[in-house]
Amino acid sequence: MSTQQTPLALALSKRKSDERATPLSAFRMARSWWLEGRRLNLSLLAEELGIGRATLMRWVGNKDLLMGEILWSLYKRIYDEAIARADQTPGLDGIDYLTQIYTDINVALINAKPMHDFLQAEPQWGLQLLTSRVSGLHERLMDTWRKMFDEQIKAGKINPEMDADSLALYIVKIGEGAIYCDLICARKPDPTPAATAFRLLVNGHQSN
Repeated sequence: MSTQQTPLALALSKRKSDERATPLSAFRMARSWWLEGRRLNLSLLAEELGIGRATLMRWVGNKDLLMGEILWSLYKRIYDEAIARADQTPGLDGIDYLTQIYTDINVALINAKPMHDFLQAEPQWGLQLLTSRVSGLHERLMDTWRKMFDEQIKAGKINPEMDADSLALYIVKIGEGAIYCDLICARKPDPTPAATAFRLLVNGHQSN
């Protein structure tokens, strides 16, 4: 008696060479590797996907840009969750609203084991990806916070002495110094001073 071949069984039994890799599947596999603590090797990734390295490079651009997409996916999820928590907190407004979001993001990044492992294993490359323009991550962080500040300024919730562009630059830099440098040095970062600096910079004074 033959076993019934369901669509799932047939799909699982297909040879890897029969499967069609895509740029999205390449990203998903690379992200899965990174979350597992594996080093990102484009040659091995291309081999696992069953494609040529040239094809993979055409899809992702280069190793820095691919890693930038992976890091952004982590940050974007954390950012969206922090926004949702702040939106659900009764009475939270203005500088308190923004500070909670900023602190929640920093705490989540501090506690993100893949980020910790990555910076421990590849500190020089990791810091370059996180703090420079090579991966595109820095620009995305800047854009995210610039839009947030613009919305809050236009709504009359905050009245900072700096424009939104300048605020975004400096609060991102504060976060980089407060989190990544300590993680690289195997120290537990303290998000409290960064939150205080954020409040002073954005609000112009520290509330009681």
